Amino acid sequence: MGTERIVLTAPVNQSAMDRMREVVEVAVSPTPDETATMALFEGTVVGLVARGEGRVTKKMIDACADLRVIGRPGAGYDTVDLAEANRRKIPLVYAPVGAFAVAEGALAMLMTLVKKVHICDPIVKSGQWFKRYDFFTGDMADHTLGIVGLGRIGSYLAKLVQPFDMTILGHDPAVSAEDAVEMGVEFSDLDDLLGRSDYVSVHMPLLDATRGIINRQWLGKMKKGAILVNTSRGGTMESLDVIEEALQSGQLSSAALDVFPVEPPDVSHPIFKNPNCLCVPHMIGVSEIAMERISMTMANGMIDVLQGRRPKYCVNPEVFE
Repeated sequence: MGTERIVLTAPVNQSAMDRMREVVEVAVSPTPDETATMALFEGTVVGLVARGEGRVTKKMIDACADLRVIGRPGAGYDTVDLAEANRRKIPLVYAPVGAFAVAEGALAMLMTLVKKVHICDPIVKSGQWFKRYDFFTGDMADHTLGIVGLGRIGSYLAKLVQPFDMTILGHDPAVSAEDAVEMGVEFSDLDDLLGRSDYVSVHMPLLDATRGIINRQWLGKMKKGAILVNTSRGGTMESLDVIEEALQSGQLSSAALDVFPVEPPDVSHPIFKNPNCLCVPHMIGVSEIAMERISMTMANGMIDVLQGRRPKYCVNPEVFE
């Protein structure tokens, strides 16, 4: 057998790379695509990491006869073929420890739009000072925020906005009304939340039930002129077309997107010329502290598996049984 190694589709924090190198060899693909990553399948590949745009596919899993663990530096794992990992009884280690950074980012994006910072900045820089008399900025006070998804991120966002004098609605099929109340949230069904909220922040996982859920019908149920913030998964949106249509019609006054149906997106789409759409390249939660915690949590979890221990965070713990 050759040297045991973990292959990553993209680098993680140096501290996590160093931690993994204490146990195995580590190789990082120069690009996150399947071909480039598989070119590094030398020796005995015992671990794979799906980072960034990189995926761990069935083809990749099947090519690694000695694969023992898969890692995802983050909370989402839709970039890994979980069905194939389960078939091979390979644990998928993940790191749902960066919720605070995503929640902070969602709030920052929302407040940028509410306070119209994205409009004010170019006005000043282009010498149009007196445009300041053409509009007012918005408020958090006396408005309603709807949080769709009350997991780690959504519940943390609810905590962050408690000091504002506003109504906080929450919807999550997996959360009880009693749990929502403990979060300081008024529990609501989805239609009621969409119809009452001035601002909607989306924190749903990407599941069969949520894929494409943000469509024309969904947007049509929102309060006219509302603001939409999506930091969940791009696949929750049917397309960028429906968001742009809602912006053009005034159904949405503005939108903030950290995620896109296809990443990287085709920037020739008209939404990228719309001044009322704020865009971030799927990195609103990639803060220094968050990435250090996420990378080290994943690295330690992968090492636990390689050394015969159960990891703290595992998507499919049934593979150990």
